[in-house]
Amino acid sequence: MTVPDLQRCGWATSAPEYVAYHDDEWGRPLHGESELFERMSLEAFQSGLSWLVILRKRPAFRSAFANFDVAAVAAFGEREVTRLLADAAIVRNRAKIEATIANATAVRDAVPEGLDALLWSFAPSGRRKRPRTLADVPSTSPESTAMAKELKRRGFRFVGPTTAYALMQATGMVDDHIATCWRAEPGQLSAR
Repeated sequence: MTVPDLQRCGWATSAPEYVAYHDDEWGRPLHGESELFERMSLEAFQSGLSWLVILRKRPAFRSAFANFDVAAVAAFGEREVTRLLADAAIVRNRAKIEATIANATAVRDAVPEGLDALLWSFAPSGRRKRPRTLADVPSTSPESTAMAKELKRRGFRFVGPTTAYALMQATGMVDDHIATCWRAEPGQLSAR
């Protein structure tokens, strides 16, 4: 539920899609295989692009990638790659498309504990003070570096430490709402 005239993190104010994403999703704990696979995939597609581009294309990504059903995407072959490369509604980058398919295959074949359990095992324990400004928000952490290393070991692609940290922020494994943001209750500490 988006509420106007509230103080938000500075990145979230330039477009209605950012406001809605910030207010309703970013930093809130997210679980579920397809939900986490979607966020991982979208973070990879975002690499080098504006997150706003991805948010605006999100419905098309969901349609193009079978609602991020891991089994369905893992079964994609060259015909689907060709279809996706021709789909102007998504980001048409062969390496990122093939990485998404490879990542679905990795979830299916190399993550017996389940994607939810694997990703959340890297959620930091303990708490810290909220960042005071956007400049205080890191782009990586020891946990995101460890997550990226483990994902790569299991065959995942496009999951470096920065992408892993963005995934952790997007799914509430870390909560980097700045101290003055309406989503940061006064005196509340951020899970980290």
